[in-house]
Amino acid sequence: MRAVLCEAFGPPGSTRLAEVARPPADDAHTVTLAVEYASVSHATGLMVAGRYQTRPPLPFVPGTEAVGRVLSCGAGVTRLRPGDRVVAIADWGCFGEVLRLPEYTVYPVPDALEALQALPVPLSYGTAYCGLVWRCALQAGETVLVLGAGAGVGLAAVEIAHQLGATVIACASTEAKRAEALRRGAAHAVAPQDLAARVKQLTGGRGADVVADPVGGDLFDQALRAAAANARLLSIGFASGRVPQAPLNLLLVKNLTLHGFFVGRYIGWTPADERARHAPALQAVMQTLFDWACAGRIRPTVSQVYPHGGLADALHALETRQVVGKVALRIAADGPPDTANDSLKKN
Repeated sequence: MRAVLCEAFGPPGSTRLAEVARPPADDAHTVTLAVEYASVSHATGLMVAGRYQTRPPLPFVPGTEAVGRVLSCGAGVTRLRPGDRVVAIADWGCFGEVLRLPEYTVYPVPDALEALQALPVPLSYGTAYCGLVWRCALQAGETVLVLGAGAGVGLAAVEIAHQLGATVIACASTEAKRAEALRRGAAHAVAPQDLAARVKQLTGGRGADVVADPVGGDLFDQALRAAAANARLLSIGFASGRVPQAPLNLLLVKNLTLHGFFVGRYIGWTPADERARHAPALQAVMQTLFDWACAGRIRPTVSQVYPHGGLADALHALETRQVVGKVALRIAADGPPDTANDSLKKN
């Protein structure tokens, strides 16, 4: 099969399309998929560079989120059958035409959703939902400040917080991203400059009850000062490239709670591999998110699709903040047309 192959840790341009062996036959609790599309994220670039929490053994096929059809199932798999349309979270391997993985993080796609609408749901929307609900216990009527609100997890957090009854202040780097956040349910959209002052102005001097932060870096430092007394801060990732240091004196005097949330703990990306244990809870979350997507309450978006060999270009678009929503690679040469989103930009 054809796959994007990483033979040495380094820049994404060092990967190549190659012919590699297909995965082995299924065991009791694995499924094998024919991949149509696979998403690209900041974590993809970190994994290829060898800087992610997980370092796959070389050589490896990158990619952690894919949509496609089930080809075969192990004898112990009862939730899925060959031919099912599914979206999946994998350790890696999604940039290959065929993917074999444990059944626990494979989710059926409703007939009402096209492939590219389903693709962003497990990681971006799953991370945002679980962080806001499981960790922060977000309540209707609270004010949520979402950093990096124009792409990936940030845009998902805008939609989910809005669906949960919160007032959303979206912070994004470009006018286009801020406009999209407003279309997705944000009450206000602000630029990163003078963030704390702007948030205080919008909240009558009070600040945000919850801060969702997939960015880190200098923006986290500003968000601390934009937080209300007794606020909860949700650290999801570090798209800025800098892991911030939290000033504990500020957390102390404002009675702030800092929550870290690593979705990898629930999907097998830690040495303990807890994916089977957490599968029922995550499957329930995915059902909720798919129900919302089918009802139009959230609008998962892939705005740019790149060819199978376009990983470097896709990551460049992310790093230069050109992306609204998610980007993906088209893996199947004979897959369905790229029609999931009206705003889809094809490459």
